[in-house]
Amino acid sequence: MSIKAVHNEPALLKQVALGAPGAFAELFRAYHQPLAEYVHRLTESLEMTEDIVQDVFIKLWMKREMLPELDSFVHYLFILCRNHTFNCLRQTANSRVRQLQWASQFGQETAAPADDDYRELINVAITQLPPQQQKVYFLSRHQHLKHKEIADRMGISIETAKKHMKLALRSITQYVRAHINIWL
Repeated sequence: MSIKAVHNEPALLKQVALGAPGAFAELFRAYHQPLAEYVHRLTESLEMTEDIVQDVFIKLWMKREMLPELDSFVHYLFILCRNHTFNCLRQTANSRVRQLQWASQFGQETAAPADDDYRELINVAITQLPPQQQKVYFLSRHQHLKHKEIADRMGISIETAKKHMKLALRSITQYVRAHINIWL
């Protein structure tokens, strides 16, 4: 994803570091929408997306003093968002597993996982992939790009894009097979 940095970002980050709420509001306005789009592609949940983006901005405010020291604020922001998203997806998956285990332990009937549950399991599997494989997978499956388009966008060869996709699909399949019984 390519987004433009805000005008005079270093000065703005210095103002935020000093606690200027107006400067922080400007950062929020500039980056909220691109971050929300990015997170929503990962979670496919509007509620979870809003929570994650809000949490990321809260973390930024709490650690505002270090913002001027960053080499690339945008890069830092998206990595922070990605990591928080993956943590939330893991927590959601773990919570679902605990619910199913509890229900099983106490003899309650549980319905087979719905499509959302399978999607959640696959999302957790995706979080386990290396970054390049994740990116190729999302470009292919969520943006519906062909291998050549992925290769062009990422600056890699078509064969490398195909290899990343093949490895990603293999890893996701293995993860789902290994964990599906827990979900059922």
